[in-house]
Amino acid sequence: MIAPQEDRIPGALAQPIYSIVAPVFNEEETLPQFYIRIIQVMETLNEPFELVLINDGSKDKSYRVMQELHQNDPRVRIIDFSRNFGHQIAISAGLDYAQGKAVVVIDSDLQDPPEVILELIARWKEGAEVVYAQRASRVGETKFKLLTASLFYRLIDRITSVNIPRNVGDFRLMDRAVVDSLIQMREHHRFMRGLSAWVGFRQEAVLYNRQERYAGSTKYPLKKMISFSLDAITSFSHLPLQLATTFGFILAGISLLGILVAVFLRLITGAIVGQASTLILVLFLGGVQLIFLGIIGEYLGRIYDEVRARPLYIVHHALGFSKKDATEEQ
Repeated sequence: MIAPQEDRIPGALAQPIYSIVAPVFNEEETLPQFYIRIIQVMETLNEPFELVLINDGSKDKSYRVMQELHQNDPRVRIIDFSRNFGHQIAISAGLDYAQGKAVVVIDSDLQDPPEVILELIARWKEGAEVVYAQRASRVGETKFKLLTASLFYRLIDRITSVNIPRNVGDFRLMDRAVVDSLIQMREHHRFMRGLSAWVGFRQEAVLYNRQERYAGSTKYPLKKMISFSLDAITSFSHLPLQLATTFGFILAGISLLGILVAVFLRLITGAIVGQASTLILVLFLGGVQLIFLGIIGEYLGRIYDEVRARPLYIVHHALGFSKKDATEEQ
């Protein structure tokens, strides 16, 4: 007679010490290999762990693959969203459900090597409370992606008061105290690597070489990258609003100077400024006003999202969680 899977897998029902949180969006080709590598790495520790997979509204067979993994290994636990809520929200859901004393966030596309997790855990055992994986190199990415990423990190470093490390993604280990702090933050437009830096605690870096995708295509096209950048900037900086004020004072000063020059020319030389220059000036000022109204609108839109207080996500199914198997909203 075949033993129940809980008996065949050591520590399958034990309280996990480690939680591996991995968002999934259309990764049916990658998931089996991702699971194998995670299991190979984590079983070397001989300590209980769980693998929390968040299905972020995948359109392919990712959820079916996840179900099969769960049926064969109860350490695999699944959060199935009712629709696509986004990568950062998926990470947040994984943190909400993770039960381990240390939680590792890693993408399921295998660009972040699971073997690095052992280095993260080693630093955690030495006392670090946040251990973030810092990219020493990025294989297989275009020059445009590398350039825009470099510019983004430089911009964030300059305009925010929070020290957000450069060349760092969401791949990191966080102590339970850090995770509990992040769970309390329910803002909708989330920049998780910024939030994990904002909470403080003892933070250390581990260098690693980022790999090419195992299969499939990137889930962060240019449009999503721009949206992601806007969320990061508006979440951690008021500089765009301050620029509107500064630019307004500069234009007001130039206008005052222009008035004095116009009066002088009219009284001394009798010159009359033509309509073309006036129209150009009016159009310029109108364009500037619309730009800054748009910036203000971005902030107001985010305030509106928070005031509505809708849940961050809706769970369609949750498999493998003792207290959260029913459909839930968070």
